[in-house]
Amino acid sequence: MKKYKHLFFDLDRTLWDFEKNALELFMDIFKNRQLDKIFPDFDIFYTTYKKHNDALWELYRHGKIKKDILRYKRFSETLEEFGFSDANLAKNIGDDYVNLSPYKNNLFPNTIETLEYLYPKYKLYIITNGFKEVQFTKLKKSNLERFFTRVITSEDVGVQKPNPEIFHYSVSSVNAKKIECLMIGDDPEVDILGARKYGIDQVLFNTENKKHSEKPTYEISDLSELKNFL
Repeated sequence: MKKYKHLFFDLDRTLWDFEKNALELFMDIFKNRQLDKIFPDFDIFYTTYKKHNDALWELYRHGKIKKDILRYKRFSETLEEFGFSDANLAKNIGDDYVNLSPYKNNLFPNTIETLEYLYPKYKLYIITNGFKEVQFTKLKKSNLERFFTRVITSEDVGVQKPNPEIFHYSVSSVNAKKIECLMIGDDPEVDILGARKYGIDQVLFNTENKKHSEKPTYEISDLSELKNFL
């Protein structure tokens, strides 16, 4: 068994339960911004938003749109699909989301327990594509900050996962060797393929056992399974 020394974690959808936290927040926003006057119900609003958000995030990930465009356009497009054009409301919803989401603190099962097990044995780091201004607050409010030596954001590096450059930057910045490193993340392309292209081992965190075409070094459905080989 390989002897790892440096563990790089994705944050959203790997440690921080993005879907659960987002659902809670958007239910709050839907009520507080009285979006029931525009959308037939919350589910339709949320499904419509996710469609536009996913498409725009894909463009952002490939450098085709800027962060500030993504931040508000996902909401303006959601409103416009239902015949409501209001740039001010879209901006307010966008600000609500960025300002309030990091205060949600739902984690995946066994996150804290697993990190407490790993923390004395390895150096732990975060590599995230998420907006820089919210990721540090997420870590603090979720009681995760204490475990991580360093947080590397795509905004700091200038490229996003799966670009191998962000993995090169991360490994080099902590003076590690590739053979000593392991990337843990939920996205087969962004986390697993990116890390493999750079040349470090990977763990796919696949909570729902979704089918995929990648061949990660390890695959788990619960974070506690990391204890089986670390």
